[in-house]
Amino acid sequence: MRFAYTILAWLPRALMVLVAIGLLNFTLIRMAPGDPASVIAGETGASDARYIEDIRRSYGLDQPMWRQAATYLGNLATFDLGKSHRMQRDVVDIIFERVPATLFLTATALTLAIIVGTLLGIRAATRVGTWQDTLISAFAMLCYATPVFWVGLLLVLLFSVLLGLLPPFGMSGFIPKSGFAAILDTLRHLILPVITLALFYFAVYVRLGRAATLEVLGKDFVRSARAKGLSENQVLYRHVLRNSIVPVVTMAGLQTGQLIGGAVIVESVFAWPGIGRLAFDALMQRDYNLILGIFFVSSIMVVLANLITDLVVRTVDPRIGRM
Repeated sequence: MRFAYTILAWLPRALMVLVAIGLLNFTLIRMAPGDPASVIAGETGASDARYIEDIRRSYGLDQPMWRQAATYLGNLATFDLGKSHRMQRDVVDIIFERVPATLFLTATALTLAIIVGTLLGIRAATRVGTWQDTLISAFAMLCYATPVFWVGLLLVLLFSVLLGLLPPFGMSGFIPKSGFAAILDTLRHLILPVITLALFYFAVYVRLGRAATLEVLGKDFVRSARAKGLSENQVLYRHVLRNSIVPVVTMAGLQTGQLIGGAVIVESVFAWPGIGRLAFDALMQRDYNLILGIFFVSSIMVVLANLITDLVVRTVDPRIGRM
């Protein structure tokens, strides 16, 4: 029941946020330089004024801005994201073909970054001032300071070009496979993009896990647990880990939007067929309906991720739900 109340309280806020995001995206795209009708006409090889005016009328671009915005928001209410003028297909269909690949990539990278980063952060905090703390902190700083695209290119150069161990791009090989061979092929293609995307966020969780653990280690209840005769491992897993994980989970929810943004770079470097690469292509081709659709679907994913984060945090620490 507690979760049901949380979701019911979250729904109105989520709807207002999505409407505001949709309106903001529409305004920014319409304010961008360039005439969509001229671009569409240019791609078809015809650019006379009458043809451009016909395109403008068919896409509703001849209407006042407020009416276009009202029509767009009304379509969003029925999840009608329009049609891609370049692909001549419904935007919803195009996006949902690409979403699974992006979710697969980002969820794997985020999970890997959280688990490895938090564990190493806790390890550094329990060995503060030693060579292990210095080594972990220095490696985290190096990962954080190195651009994502540069890491991706280096990994391709090392593991694909020099060693020939892993494929450099795509989600599958040129030769179609089935069954277990297809799964294994996809996992091999996943390794380099996941490592590239996870390394940056890994650094964040190392720093966060270390700082949160150091703070909890100084609390009175930890000293009381030690005074009762509990071993360091018992203190760590029963009392420290549960309290240290709350800021990590909160940060994971906040970083969902950044993760999708990072996926644009990684998917472009590794030719990964997700919505990040689709957004980059749509932007270059000025496919406005497709861009707006990707922005809106990404917003829904971020809002849902924040709800899941809220529920997980309330599960880990029930005191937050009573505040």
